[in-house]
Amino acid sequence: MLSCWGDTVGPIRRRGDCLCFLLLFLLFLDACAPQERVPPQRRLQGIYHRVQPRENLFRIGKAYDVDYRVLARINRIRHANQIRVGQRIYIPGATRQLPVEIITPAKISLRRPTPPPPRGRGEDAFFWPVKGTITSKFGPRGQTFHDGIDITARTGTPVHAVQGGKVIYSDRLRGYGNIIIVQHAERLVSVYAHNRKNRAAQGQRVTRGEIIAEVGSTGRVTGPHLHFEIRKNNVATDPLYYLPEL
Repeated sequence: MLSCWGDTVGPIRRRGDCLCFLLLFLLFLDACAPQERVPPQRRLQGIYHRVQPRENLFRIGKAYDVDYRVLARINRIRHANQIRVGQRIYIPGATRQLPVEIITPAKISLRRPTPPPPRGRGEDAFFWPVKGTITSKFGPRGQTFHDGIDITARTGTPVHAVQGGKVIYSDRLRGYGNIIIVQHAERLVSVYAHNRKNRAAQGQRVTRGEIIAEVGSTGRVTGPHLHFEIRKNNVATDPLYYLPEL
Protein backbone atom coordinates (compact mmCIF):
# COMPACT_ATOMS: atom_id res chain seq x y z
CA MET A 1 0.00 0.00 0.00
CA LEU A 2 1.27 3.49 -0.80
CA SER A 3 2.06 5.45 2.35
CA CYS A 4 2.21 9.21 2.66
CA TRP A 5 4.90 8.98 5.28
CA GLY A 6 6.63 5.70 4.40
CA ASP A 7 9.97 5.39 2.67
CA THR A 8 9.31 5.29 -1.06
CA VAL A 9 11.25 6.20 -4.16
CA GLY A 10 11.35 9.90 -5.29
CA PRO A 11 8.56 10.56 -7.85
CA ILE A 12 6.16 8.06 -6.31
CA ARG A 13 6.72 9.56 -2.89
CA ARG A 14 6.15 13.10 -4.15
CA ARG A 15 2.90 12.11 -5.89
CA GLY A 16 1.69 10.31 -2.75
CA ASP A 17 2.54 13.31 -0.59
CA CYS A 18 0.65 15.64 -2.91
CA LEU A 19 -2.42 13.43 -2.91
CA CYS A 20 -2.40 13.16 0.88
CA PHE A 21 -2.03 16.91 1.39
CA LEU A 22 -4.79 17.56 -1.16
CA LEU A 23 -7.10 15.18 0.68
CA LEU A 24 -6.34 16.79 4.04
CA PHE A 25 -6.90 20.27 2.54
CA LEU A 26 -10.33 19.26 1.18
CA LEU A 27 -11.33 17.75 4.51
CA PHE A 28 -10.25 20.97 6.24
CA LEU A 29 -12.37 23.11 3.88
CA ASP A 30 -15.42 20.87 4.42
CA ALA A 31 -15.05 21.09 8.19
CA CYS A 32 -14.77 24.88 8.10
CA ALA A 33 -17.68 25.42 5.73
CA PRO A 34 -20.92 26.68 7.39
CA GLN A 35 -23.27 23.77 7.97
CA GLU A 36 -26.98 24.14 7.19
CA ARG A 37 -29.09 23.34 10.23
CA VAL A 38 -31.94 20.97 9.58
CA PRO A 39 -34.90 22.03 11.72
CA PRO A 40 -36.22 19.27 13.99
CA GLN A 41 -39.40 17.62 12.75
CA ARG A 42 -42.42 19.09 14.50
CA ARG A 43 -44.76 16.51 15.93
CA LEU A 44 -48.47 17.18 15.60
CA GLN A 45 -49.94 17.91 19.02
CA GLY A 46 -52.59 15.52 20.28
CA ILE A 47 -53.53 12.90 22.86
CA TYR A 48 -54.69 9.30 22.92
CA HIS A 49 -58.33 8.84 23.93
CA ARG A 50 -59.08 5.52 25.62
CA VAL A 51 -62.47 4.24 24.44
CA GLN A 52 -65.09 3.92 27.19
CA PRO A 53 -68.33 1.87 27.22
CA ARG A 54 -71.10 3.12 24.89
CA GLU A 55 -68.68 5.24 22.85
CA ASN A 56 -68.23 5.04 19.09
CA LEU A 57 -65.97 6.85 16.66
CA PHE A 58 -68.71 9.30 15.60
CA ARG A 59 -69.40 10.39 19.19
CA ILE A 60 -65.69 10.66 19.96
CA GLY A 61 -65.14 12.83 16.90
CA LYS A 62 -68.12 15.03 17.80
CA ALA A 63 -66.83 15.58 21.34
CA TYR A 64 -63.36 16.58 20.12
CA ASP A 65 -64.67 18.42 17.02
CA VAL A 66 -62.77 16.14 14.62
CA ASP A 67 -64.52 14.35 11.74
CA TYR A 68 -64.83 10.65 12.53
CA ARG A 69 -63.54 9.80 9.05
CA VAL A 70 -60.35 11.74 9.80
CA LEU A 71 -59.95 9.77 13.05
CA ALA A 72 -60.46 6.51 11.16
CA ARG A 73 -57.80 7.42 8.61
CA ILE A 74 -55.25 8.65 11.17
CA ASN A 75 -55.70 5.60 13.38
CA ARG A 76 -55.88 3.16 10.43
CA ILE A 77 -59.33 1.97 11.44
CA ARG A 78 -60.88 0.15 8.51
CA HIS A 79 -64.47 0.17 9.82
CA ALA A 80 -65.46 3.19 11.90
CA ASN A 81 -68.12 1.23 13.81
CA GLN A 82 -65.68 -1.43 14.98
CA ILE A 83 -63.77 -0.03 17.93
CA ARG A 84 -63.49 -1.72 21.31
CA VAL A 85 -63.54 -0.56 24.92
CA GLY A 86 -60.02 0.23 26.08
CA GLN A 87 -58.72 0.90 22.56
CA ARG A 88 -56.52 4.00 22.21
CA ILE A 89 -57.60 6.52 19.55
CA TYR A 90 -55.20 9.32 18.61
CA ILE A 91 -56.96 12.73 18.59
CA PRO A 92 -55.00 15.46 16.77
CA GLY A 93 -55.12 18.86 18.42
CA ALA A 94 -56.57 17.58 21.71
CA THR A 95 -54.91 18.27 25.04
CA ARG A 96 -56.97 16.14 27.46
CA GLN A 97 -59.35 13.20 27.46
CA LEU A 98 -63.02 14.24 27.41
CA PRO A 99 -66.09 12.52 28.94
CA VAL A 100 -67.69 11.64 25.60
CA GLU A 101 -70.71 9.96 27.22
CA ILE A 102 -71.65 13.24 28.92
CA ILE A 103 -70.83 15.62 26.08
CA THR A 104 -72.49 13.90 23.12
CA PRO A 105 -75.89 12.18 22.83
CA ALA A 106 -75.96 8.46 22.14
CA LYS A 107 -78.83 8.78 19.66
CA ILE A 108 -81.13 11.28 17.98
CA SER A 109 -84.90 10.92 17.82
CA LEU A 110 -87.58 12.81 15.90
CA ARG A 111 -90.38 11.26 17.97
CA ARG A 112 -92.40 13.30 20.42
CA PRO A 113 -91.77 12.36 24.06
CA THR A 114 -94.34 10.21 25.81
CA PRO A 115 -96.03 11.14 28.04
CA PRO A 116 -96.00 14.75 26.82
CA PRO A 117 -94.01 17.03 29.15
CA PRO A 118 -95.88 19.85 30.92
CA ARG A 119 -95.75 23.01 28.79
CA GLY A 120 -97.78 25.46 30.91
CA ARG A 121 -96.67 28.11 33.37
CA GLY A 122 -96.48 25.97 36.50
CA GLU A 123 -93.33 24.99 38.39
CA ASP A 124 -93.16 21.69 36.49
CA ALA A 125 -93.14 23.45 33.12
CA PHE A 126 -89.87 24.20 31.40
CA PHE A 127 -88.41 27.70 31.48
CA TRP A 128 -87.16 29.31 28.27
CA PRO A 129 -83.34 29.40 28.46
CA VAL A 130 -82.97 32.78 26.77
CA LYS A 131 -85.04 35.53 25.18
CA GLY A 132 -84.26 35.68 21.49
CA THR A 133 -85.10 34.44 18.00
CA ILE A 134 -84.85 30.82 16.87
CA THR A 135 -82.62 30.79 13.79
CA SER A 136 -81.94 27.07 13.43
CA LYS A 137 -84.28 24.26 14.40
CA PHE A 138 -83.74 20.66 15.44
CA GLY A 139 -83.25 18.20 12.58
CA PRO A 140 -81.31 17.68 9.34
CA ARG A 141 -79.12 20.61 8.35
CA GLY A 142 -77.33 20.09 5.04
CA GLN A 143 -75.24 16.93 5.31
CA THR A 144 -75.33 17.00 9.12
CA PHE A 145 -77.97 16.80 11.85
CA HIS A 146 -78.61 19.63 14.30
CA ASP A 147 -78.97 18.16 17.80
CA GLY A 148 -80.77 21.19 19.24
CA ILE A 149 -82.00 24.68 18.43
CA ASP A 150 -80.08 27.94 18.01
CA ILE A 151 -81.49 31.06 19.67
CA THR A 152 -79.96 34.34 18.57
CA ALA A 153 -79.57 37.03 21.22
CA ARG A 154 -77.22 39.85 22.09
CA THR A 155 -73.87 39.01 23.62
CA GLY A 156 -74.18 38.94 27.40
CA THR A 157 -77.91 38.12 27.45
CA PRO A 158 -78.64 35.96 30.55
CA VAL A 159 -79.03 32.22 29.98
CA HIS A 160 -81.42 30.46 32.40
CA ALA A 161 -81.66 26.87 33.59
CA VAL A 162 -84.83 25.39 32.11
CA GLN A 163 -85.38 23.18 35.19
CA GLY A 164 -83.76 22.64 38.55
CA GLY A 165 -80.91 20.16 38.60
CA LYS A 166 -77.18 19.57 38.97
CA VAL A 167 -74.44 20.87 36.68
CA ILE A 168 -72.59 17.78 35.45
CA TYR A 169 -70.29 19.62 33.04
CA SER A 170 -69.05 23.21 32.86
CA ASP A 171 -66.02 23.80 30.69
CA ARG A 172 -64.81 24.88 27.25
CA LEU A 173 -64.77 22.64 24.17
CA ARG A 174 -63.32 23.26 20.73
CA GLY A 175 -66.61 23.08 18.80
CA TYR A 176 -69.11 24.07 21.50
CA GLY A 177 -67.06 26.83 23.11
CA ASN A 178 -68.09 27.46 26.72
CA ILE A 179 -70.70 24.82 27.51
CA ILE A 180 -72.85 23.85 30.49
CA ILE A 181 -74.74 20.56 30.86
CA VAL A 182 -77.38 20.18 33.58
CA GLN A 183 -78.85 16.88 34.81
CA HIS A 184 -82.55 17.02 35.74
CA ALA A 185 -85.09 14.54 37.08
CA GLU A 186 -86.59 11.82 34.84
CA ARG A 187 -83.17 11.25 33.19
CA LEU A 188 -83.42 14.57 31.36
CA VAL A 189 -80.38 16.67 30.46
CA SER A 190 -80.21 20.22 29.10
CA VAL A 191 -77.23 21.63 27.18
CA TYR A 192 -76.22 25.30 26.79
CA ALA A 193 -73.34 26.06 24.41
CA HIS A 194 -71.30 28.93 22.86
CA ASN A 195 -71.61 30.94 26.08
CA ARG A 196 -69.52 34.06 26.56
CA LYS A 197 -69.21 33.08 30.20
CA ASN A 198 -70.29 30.09 32.29
CA ARG A 199 -71.74 31.30 35.59
CA ALA A 200 -72.44 27.88 37.10
CA ALA A 201 -69.67 25.51 38.15
CA GLN A 202 -69.54 21.75 37.74
CA GLY A 203 -71.23 20.04 40.69
CA GLN A 204 -73.38 23.08 41.51
CA ARG A 205 -77.11 22.75 42.14
CA VAL A 206 -79.26 25.19 40.15
CA THR A 207 -82.93 26.13 40.28
CA ARG A 208 -85.50 26.64 37.54
CA GLY A 209 -84.93 30.04 35.92
CA GLU A 210 -81.56 30.64 37.58
CA ILE A 211 -78.97 32.46 35.46
CA ILE A 212 -76.21 29.98 34.65
CA ALA A 213 -74.43 31.60 31.67
CA GLU A 214 -74.29 34.52 29.25
CA VAL A 215 -74.93 34.39 25.50
CA GLY A 216 -71.72 34.50 23.49
CA SER A 217 -69.98 33.38 20.32
CA THR A 218 -67.33 30.98 21.60
CA GLY A 219 -66.53 27.80 19.70
CA ARG A 220 -67.33 27.24 16.04
CA VAL A 221 -69.99 29.90 15.31
CA THR A 222 -70.68 32.84 13.03
CA GLY A 223 -72.33 35.10 15.61
CA PRO A 224 -73.66 35.31 19.18
CA HIS A 225 -76.37 32.78 19.98
CA LEU A 226 -77.28 29.97 22.37
CA HIS A 227 -77.15 26.38 21.15
CA PHE A 228 -79.67 24.53 23.33
CA GLU A 229 -80.39 20.80 23.58
CA ILE A 230 -82.71 18.51 25.52
CA ARG A 231 -81.80 14.83 25.94
CA LYS A 232 -83.96 12.10 27.42
CA ASN A 233 -82.07 8.94 28.39
CA ASN A 234 -79.15 10.48 26.45
CA VAL A 235 -81.26 10.67 23.28
CA ALA A 236 -81.41 14.14 21.72
CA THR A 237 -84.99 15.28 20.97
CA ASP A 238 -86.52 18.50 19.72
CA PRO A 239 -86.38 21.02 22.60
CA LEU A 240 -89.57 22.64 21.30
CA TYR A 241 -91.46 19.54 22.51
CA TYR A 242 -90.55 20.61 26.06
CA LEU A 243 -90.43 24.41 26.03
CA PRO A 244 -93.64 26.42 26.50
CA GLU A 245 -95.23 27.73 23.33
CA LEU A 246 -94.23 31.29 22.53
